[in-house]
Amino acid sequence: MKLSQFRFDLPLNLIAQHPTKKREESKMMVVHRATGQIEDRHFRDIMEYFDDKDVFVVNNTKVFPARMYGRKEKTGAKIEVFLLRELNKTNKLWDVIVDPARKIRVGNKLYFGESDELVAEVIDNTTSRGRTIRFLWDGTDDEFRQMLDIMGETPLPKYIKRKPEEEDKERYQTVYAKHEGAVAAPTAGMHFSKELIKRLEIQGVRFAEVTLHTGLGTFRPIEVEDLSKHKMDAEYYKIDETACTIVNKAKEGNHRICSIGTTTMRAMETSYTAQKLLKPSEGWTNHFIHPPYQFNIADALVTNFHLPKTSLLIMACAFAGYDLMMEAYKKAIKDKYRFFSYGDSMLII
Repeated sequence: MKLSQFRFDLPLNLIAQHPTKKREESKMMVVHRATGQIEDRHFRDIMEYFDDKDVFVVNNTKVFPARMYGRKEKTGAKIEVFLLRELNKTNKLWDVIVDPARKIRVGNKLYFGESDELVAEVIDNTTSRGRTIRFLWDGTDDEFRQMLDIMGETPLPKYIKRKPEEEDKERYQTVYAKHEGAVAAPTAGMHFSKELIKRLEIQGVRFAEVTLHTGLGTFRPIEVEDLSKHKMDAEYYKIDETACTIVNKAKEGNHRICSIGTTTMRAMETSYTAQKLLKPSEGWTNHFIHPPYQFNIADALVTNFHLPKTSLLIMACAFAGYDLMMEAYKKAIKDKYRFFSYGDSMLII
């Protein structure tokens, strides 16, 4: 398929700027693949679509405060530094994106904090905006982490046109976030409250956890018309024995497997056996799912409403079918569903 087929006109006022008051109060569109029926519900109603021994697979990655603002030595020019991932813990080496990039060269020092509490040196260019930096830090690793927490802010996507607020620290995160490493939240999971999870567990739904540290590559614009030529940035994932046991037992008993989010789906579709069972593995995945695609593990998907021409929308189309998904998006715009990270949800079954 071609990238231009995933273009649609999205009114900017439908991009949610704040989360709903309560997590499970967001709207939920239910798309039935077999019949083409589309329902309007709320996320709390998800319980009605699943039974005892069905499994929800969630991504337990945790977002860290990845966006920092520093000053360039001598000129004092303000520089945004977006931490992507730690390359070497001992040497405090990080892969980052800088903006404006043209001002930042190898050898430059960057200062953070009113009293220059944190200093970094640029040691390599990686891409046009990418750099490798080394933080010059004498304290313990715990103290360094605390300093990053103080200096960094919640990395809200640029489409949210406001400064991060205190509530974003909690709301731009799932309630089950555990393993720090993501620079973008696995947003489908943000609709779950602890209470809703408890009600689902009482109903007999089981939860399995995988980890995929969402990087900026998930949101990087696709720049090729032929989708088979697009290369995703690699993201770290881990699927352990416990998750596989829960998922595979359910599959063998003909129970439903619901992937909570596209990141969870990508992790599972990176690691399965010839018998279409989930297998334990850990590493880096650049798996790009686009139509036509045969899914191997999950038979249901919870996802948010995505922006045009994104890998997330393309995966949703691969799962639901292109025509049905485009019809659902047309209805979402007409009915003023809220889009993107803090927006409403969709259940595809």
